[in-house]
Amino acid sequence: MPTPTPRQRPFKQVDVFTPVPYLGNPLAVVLDGNGLSDEAMQRFAQWTNLSETTFVLAPQHASADYRVRIFTPGGELPFAGHPTLGTCHSWLQAGGQPKSADFIVQECKVGLVNIRRDANTGTAQGAARLAFAAPALKRAAPSPALLAGVAAALGVTAAQIIAAELLDNGPVWLGLLLDSPATVLQLTPDHATLARLDAKVGVAGIYRHEAPPALIARANREAMAFHAGTGPAVAAPDLTPTPASFRPDLEVRGFVAPVGVNEDPVTGSLNASLAQWLMADGHMPAQYDASQGVCLGRAGQVHLWRDETGQVWVGGETATCIDGHVTL
Repeated sequence: MPTPTPRQRPFKQVDVFTPVPYLGNPLAVVLDGNGLSDEAMQRFAQWTNLSETTFVLAPQHASADYRVRIFTPGGELPFAGHPTLGTCHSWLQAGGQPKSADFIVQECKVGLVNIRRDANTGTAQGAARLAFAAPALKRAAPSPALLAGVAAALGVTAAQIIAAELLDNGPVWLGLLLDSPATVLQLTPDHATLARLDAKVGVAGIYRHEAPPALIARANREAMAFHAGTGPAVAAPDLTPTPASFRPDLEVRGFVAPVGVNEDPVTGSLNASLAQWLMADGHMPAQYDASQGVCLGRAGQVHLWRDETGQVWVGGETATCIDGHVTL
């Protein structure tokens, strides 16, 4: 197939899982990816150098509102959470009209994903919070060799690992529930070893809410991240934009060296699979909030709940930071 002549295509760069721009996980969205080759999409994703870049296409399934392909700098993903919310936000903002009054339906390589709007929430930019239905989860016990290799790369002992599970909802994660948020924030992983192990690792620690008020608790978390471990210190971000009402129940980090990014700022697919696992096994209640990105100077806010049918939903705000065109 001949390479199409480059042309102007509508483009947005958005920030996902934050009510405040530049404190979440950025996403590049090409709103018209029709006619682009796999190679062109991958090359552009490498150029943006973001954790993910998405390309919106005409749907192939009759029920879908749009189709999306999701690329990291290292390859294509069948599904990812923050690209799902960020792409849907961008599609709606560009004038997309869903076929159903109840859901927006995204088509991607994992299948159809329902997305709902919460009209009672919104960012400073006026966008309602979006939430996606977590895809079906496959679970398995990790091999002792994998668990030992990852624990060594993270610098944690067996006593610090409360539970471990392989989690597959499109992406495959090794999920680790650690003994405290402090342990999570103090990790300084050997990313080269995680890449050699081909292991995407999600770690979490549960907050016990006899803790201080929210803003003080957040300051304590960021101080732990600032002074953590033997690695380079990470400056704590400005606390002022973070709503004082946000008090997380879970601290999360996602290490993704196999796809070309050491640590993801805020990860929807990981939070989805963690919620499905931790709720099912009684570690977390049917509704909770998670924080992610502190060690990267971010303030990601992920809202998770399980409805009366057992479906887990993953929600968050999105803010548009760049709106224009790209030549592709």
